[in-house]
Amino acid sequence: MVETVVVVGAGVYGAAVTASLARRGARAVVVDAGAPAGGTSGATFSWINSCGKQPRAYHELSVAGMEAHRRLAAEAPDGGWYHEGGNLEWADDDLGRERLRTKVAGVLAYGYDARWLSRAEVLGLEPGIDPARLPADEIAYFPREGWIEPAPLVHHLLSGALSRGAELVRGDAVTGLEVTGGRVRAVRLASGRRLPADAVVNCAGPQAARIAAFAGLVLPMRNASGVVVCTSAVAAVSVSRVVHGPRVHLRPDGAGRLLLHTPGIDGAVRASGAVEQSAIDELLEAGRALCPGLRAATVEDVRIGERPIPGDGLPVLGRVNELPNLHFAVSHSGVTLSVHAGDLVAGEVLGEDHGDILAPFRFERF
Repeated sequence: MVETVVVVGAGVYGAAVTASLARRGARAVVVDAGAPAGGTSGATFSWINSCGKQPRAYHELSVAGMEAHRRLAAEAPDGGWYHEGGNLEWADDDLGRERLRTKVAGVLAYGYDARWLSRAEVLGLEPGIDPARLPADEIAYFPREGWIEPAPLVHHLLSGALSRGAELVRGDAVTGLEVTGGRVRAVRLASGRRLPADAVVNCAGPQAARIAAFAGLVLPMRNASGVVVCTSAVAAVSVSRVVHGPRVHLRPDGAGRLLLHTPGIDGAVRASGAVEQSAIDELLEAGRALCPGLRAATVEDVRIGERPIPGDGLPVLGRVNELPNLHFAVSHSGVTLSVHAGDLVAGEVLGEDHGDILAPFRFERF
């Protein structure tokens, strides 16, 4: 019988798993080497989507993740972390346009909400964009997508779990797992504390492979740096949804601020952990060019995280056959998937059968 579950990691996945376990009546202990939402969850673009994800099972899991966020936000209308305004995307060269057409056709074939807009229609949604930066047509719009604020979401999930008897251990890294008789028996912490466990859930994000290794498992990961740049507040900024332009990706970040990103800036992280200033300046200039209201903005914050990406790019979810009381909840797109996938994993920890959904994402595929 599962009574005490130790959850490793207090990001969006760890918080979601802990909240779900607590709702089901289990005693959950969530452990983090730092603070809740202090790792990757606090340095992410946090775009909620299933835009072009393959294979079909991954797409469907992400769609269910989007719906789980809607339900959770409806249950807590004053939470303020969930923003569903859609996503705009366009390209400025032939190859980019062909890729976008292929993506739109693919998601439409799956029944996903997508449509083509003209420049005039986009300006009706986002008047703060410079019209000269938009093509006349073929601007893709995915109206059910959006973004979340990870820290308030994690706080909501964990506060609910703590009110139901869960325990949060922060600032205490996991240093080992005790495994005997084909089961994990306890989790050891840097402080010297030993946490007996009937089950363990590895939600350690970029550290998931290290935690797996404590149990003698090899989890292939190809983690990558992730950088987002937050602008200062500017009253003239009026962007209200996720925007993927050819030179810059952006979304609101509250109080007149925008969050900026491009894949290129992710590669500008130096060995020291700092980001090349030229890359930051270039990104800000791209944001100003797309949204003239940003001309008075400066860089307020540069957030650097390590994105957890399993070796084949797909999530790793659910129990391990070799150690059936050890479970995974690790993926890229963790913000999109966390609430739904975390609930599935928590249910499986406590004996529910979600094998039909989780089968494509098992650890054993490696």
